[in-house]
Amino acid sequence: MRIACLSTSQIPSSTANSIQVMKMCQALVQLGHTVRLWVPGKTQVAWSQLAAHYGLRDRFEINWVASFPVLRRYDFVAKAWLQVMAWSPDLVYTWMPQVGLLALQARLPLVLEIHDRPSGKIGPRLLRWIVRVKGEKRFAVITQALYRVLREEWGMVIPETQVVIAPNGVDLERYRDLPTPSEARRLLGLAERFTAVYSGHFYPGRGMGLLLEMACRLPHIQFLWVGGREEAVTYWRNTVAEHRLQNVILTGFVENRLLPLYQAAGEVLLMPYERAVAGSSGGNSADICSPMKMFEYLACGRAILSSDLPVLHEVLNEKNARFCPPEEINAWEQALDELAAHPEVCRELGEQARADAAHYTWVARAQRILAGWNSDRANPLEVGER
Repeated sequence: MRIACLSTSQIPSSTANSIQVMKMCQALVQLGHTVRLWVPGKTQVAWSQLAAHYGLRDRFEINWVASFPVLRRYDFVAKAWLQVMAWSPDLVYTWMPQVGLLALQARLPLVLEIHDRPSGKIGPRLLRWIVRVKGEKRFAVITQALYRVLREEWGMVIPETQVVIAPNGVDLERYRDLPTPSEARRLLGLAERFTAVYSGHFYPGRGMGLLLEMACRLPHIQFLWVGGREEAVTYWRNTVAEHRLQNVILTGFVENRLLPLYQAAGEVLLMPYERAVAGSSGGNSADICSPMKMFEYLACGRAILSSDLPVLHEVLNEKNARFCPPEEINAWEQALDELAAHPEVCRELGEQARADAAHYTWVARAQRILAGWNSDRANPLEVGER
């Protein structure tokens, strides 16, 4: 199929939504489809730079369309849609309800990804219109919890036949043949000691204060904080220095292609989400989220220590992770110290995590979303793993 993908993500950037968009476009290519992505922007970026930034192997075409943020991207939608129609796609794949409505009006098959509650005054209306309008359509909802929220909080009766619960994914091949924690630390020039890794942004709700307190209480454990925007990294470096901590290392931004090696440097991978979690555009996603780092952690084959949020149990369980109440430092201190004292437990959790990761590749996700698609323009795809 010729698949037109449209997103408002800034490409390139370090936001989770931009990474998710690029990984999904690659997965669609890996399934044999011809993919073209439209995003807002003026500057063309070389594929080699994008491949390094996002850890990509399979190329697809990207069209940057100049727009004005003050117009809330509606000018982007109008300009991009003219190009989409000229390209004559077989399917429209988007994260934008505005585009979804245009696709159905043009009688084009539609996949609409839903990652959060609809926002603003227009967002809920657009989504309800899409639900009501006839046409070939499929809603890729990232968690069962979000699907329940759409039904129970927003009264959106989306037929189950049109919904695919599609958690985020991981490039499993990038996590094959990882070095041992000790070898990864050697390659990265890190001290040889038991290490706990946190990777991702330092947004509010990500548990950075808890990580700092754990480092204060557990000086025999090395903490590796991977990622973060420059201003946040500077703030936390200064905070770590004020506490005179010698067991915390902040890397700053790391290209996606290098991320597996940094994660592999830890015996334990940390997900200390709080009860309210902000994303790149704010809001609170603690009850509906599907963090990409969770799938990377699984693929890394290390013990996972996670906040005990109900939505995370859609993927994690007692066989592949350990859980602590959000924000309860005593429980986190005890759990991490116990893992450090029992390497055999870390190995068992890591082995199960790696096995479970096989169900959550980006390609498997794309197969689930497009499974059995019946269109005059394309042959139905084989049903992927569920």
